[in-house]
Amino acid sequence: MKRIVAINGSYRDNGTTDQAVEAVAAAARATGAEVEIILLRDTPIEFCLNCRECTQLPGEAPGECVQHDAMHELVAKIEAADGYILASPTNFGSVTALFKRFMERLMVYGYWPWGMHAPQFRKAALPPKPAVLIGASAAPGIMGRWLNATTKQLKTTAQTIGAKPVGTLFIGLAAGAAHPSLSKGTLRKAQRLGEILVK
Repeated sequence: MKRIVAINGSYRDNGTTDQAVEAVAAAARATGAEVEIILLRDTPIEFCLNCRECTQLPGEAPGECVQHDAMHELVAKIEAADGYILASPTNFGSVTALFKRFMERLMVYGYWPWGMHAPQFRKAALPPKPAVLIGASAAPGIMGRWLNATTKQLKTTAQTIGAKPVGTLFIGLAAGAAHPSLSKGTLRKAQRLGEILVK
């Protein structure tokens, strides 16, 4: 059975992003996968200290962070997974602060000893795992996807952990109602992406 880890950077219970993640996860489960959804709003992760201690030793395995918090267990789940759902709404033109904090703690996936000008991705030489990216924006879909940094940041996250996107679900006009619901078209696309993620 394939294991999928969904990492959700939304602040809001049952908002557009939560519903989209649940829809993709439900399709993946129906296709035979085990899916765990991580809500970053409920996960105690400290800010990266930018000390680069985790980047000094070579190897494909993530480096060891000097901080001992929930990120340690989350990295272990990322390592054990066969695929990913990476999700964040757009706030001020980018992923949420919750997701950005998570992104910065992925420094453990970089090899960057002192004296090297730029980091190397530890997983770069390995076959990539599949990832579905989910974003949302108050702007119309195409405008929100291309003018904001959210999709690019989700792609960077996938690359960092050794994954390759197999599809993107970006939901525009997501701020139109206090209690939003996904359209039938969005639900159909979410189902297809969940199936693609597992197959």
